[in-house]
Amino acid sequence: MEKKKVLVTGLNGVVGSALRPIFEKKYELSSFSRFGCDDMPEKRNHKGNLDDFDSVLKAFKGQDTIVHLAADRSMTAEWDTVLPYNIVGLYNVFEAAKTCGVKRVVFGSSQHSVGGNYNDEPYKSIISSDFSKVKRPYKRIDETTAIRPSGFYGVSKAFGEALGSIYNEYYGVPSIHLRIGYTSSNDNPGRGMSLWLSHRDAAQIHMKAVEAPESLRYGVYFAMSDNYWNIFSVEKAKKELGYAPQDDSGSEYTGWLLEPQLERDLTEFKKHPYDE
Repeated sequence: MEKKKVLVTGLNGVVGSALRPIFEKKYELSSFSRFGCDDMPEKRNHKGNLDDFDSVLKAFKGQDTIVHLAADRSMTAEWDTVLPYNIVGLYNVFEAAKTCGVKRVVFGSSQHSVGGNYNDEPYKSIISSDFSKVKRPYKRIDETTAIRPSGFYGVSKAFGEALGSIYNEYYGVPSIHLRIGYTSSNDNPGRGMSLWLSHRDAAQIHMKAVEAPESLRYGVYFAMSDNYWNIFSVEKAKKELGYAPQDDSGSEYTGWLLEPQLERDLTEFKKHPYDE
């Protein structure tokens, strides 16, 4: 059988790198990025900028599914970068998908679309790792919780979920939105154990979104591993996508807490080696 054609924007990023090995085996995988992706056949190694509609349009032609991960990923991003890459760029992704007849967009949204809830208990204590103040069981935030962004980055992710709804309802472009937690390049939870999404769980939930039945036209889902201290519920993803997370960051810190956070895992990290 002919493999499904899947293009991933931001394939060189932390999440993209986590899903790439499995996606390369299962799909005809293409990439879209500013500088290209290492070890990718040239005809599937598309270069361009998200805020340049023509380059996005060229890359999307002939694709079945778009997995959109590229963005200014800093949770403290300022408006001057959020606007071109996370807002205009996202519009270009959906508009190009519509023009090219793409069958589904899988959008890398974020828990920061409702991250304002970190100001409330028990989530404030959980996110700060002050577990002694938390009484279990506690209510986990689910997809019925109102939008409450933490910063312009969170605003851009909420915008993406709204934009996807518009393009599904009025332009016939289905989309699935995954509110990704915390994925690290060395696959360690660090202090993000309440938000951790392991590499194999990241690959699985994105593959589940790509393979979801055509009858699922639109959906928003939290994407974390099955962590003991999860702030967010992954029950909807389990029920509707068939997601079966395999990993858990545990109930207390272990040796990986002492490991230094790698530079590319810092949300403020923007430097690309080809920029030098």
